[in-house]
Order: sequence, then structure tokens, then C-alpha cells
Amino acid sequence: MSARVLMYTTAVCPYCVRAKQLLKARGVTEIEEVRVDLDPDRRDEMMQKTQRRTVPQIYIGETHVGGCDDLHALDAAGGLRPLLEG
Repeated sequence: MSARVLMYTTAVCPYCVRAKQLLKARGVTEIEEVRVDLDPDRRDEMMQKTQRRTVPQIYIGETHVGGCDDLHALDAAGGLRPLLEG
């Protein structure tokens, strides 16, 4: 998989864990995690970029996928693998 994956997360987030599990199952070996619970400025950045307050917020390449449910829906629709392949 060639696309860069960026995920805004917190330490205690079951949805973040589920999203990471799905991405790893689809061949993603590296996920750039931004812990918004440790850095309030990064949370502000996330909210400005995504217009959302919840985690995870996932980017694949330049595409904002959304949260965990959005990621699973994208996978079910067959759109995740092509996005990961860039």
C-alpha cells in the first residue's frame, strides 16, 4: 500500500482501535497517529480541517475518510483498497 495514512486519535478510544485493526487487515503497515489528547493545538487543527470533534479522524493521502464508521462503510462499498493503493 502506498498511500499515507494519518489518524487523529486519543489514548482511550475503542473506535480508533477498530479503525487501526481494519487498516492493518487491508495491508497498511504505517499509520501516522496524532494524539489530540496530548496536544490541544493538534485537536484545534483537526477540528478546523475536518469540522468534526470526534476521533478517530482518518486521512488516506489527501482524502478525509472520516471516522471509524465511515472507514468501515468505505471498505464495505469497495472503496478502501483503491484509495489505499493511491
